[in-house]
Amino acid sequence: MSHLIYLMGPSGSGKDSLLDAARDALQARGCCIARRVITRSAEAVGEDAVSVDAHEFAQLKEQGAFALSWQANGLAYGIPRLIDDWLDSGHDVLVNGSRAHLPAARARYPQMQAVLLQVDEVVLRQRLLARGRETSVEINARLARNHALRSEAGMEGVWRLDNSGSLELSVARLLHWVDGLPA
Repeated sequence: MSHLIYLMGPSGSGKDSLLDAARDALQARGCCIARRVITRSAEAVGEDAVSVDAHEFAQLKEQGAFALSWQANGLAYGIPRLIDDWLDSGHDVLVNGSRAHLPAARARYPQMQAVLLQVDEVVLRQRLLARGRETSVEINARLARNHALRSEAGMEGVWRLDNSGSLELSVARLLHWVDGLPA
């Protein structure tokens, strides 16, 4: 049985770092990791994503190129339809998702496994500042969004992974959890 693993968490929680650090071990387990399509310039520092402009994104969406898509923090995000092929061929698939889009993702993939990457708020602010991608106003907006999405509503059955400490420990915990998914 293949699984869609829907990783989510606030900006700066370390989703990209976790994915990069766990990539080889996940792939060795037969897990495919989807690259998101984002309306962010290709020069922007951040995740290994496909960057497109807003017009290209709209065209791709209209053409049905995305299995999942949403908007957050002034950007548009899409998960390519390729994940359906991977799932159909028996692979586990990990996607970098959105907490706000979780209900829509669950509606499309009712059996998906959701993971919420959590980070202490002080650590989160430090990480956002250190990456230098946003202004202080944008960082405050991201922190406010994180606070608003912290409620328990809609988070039933979500596995929580604390990434406030070492990345190595978070990777080990993620791999242990993946290994325990039902066959």
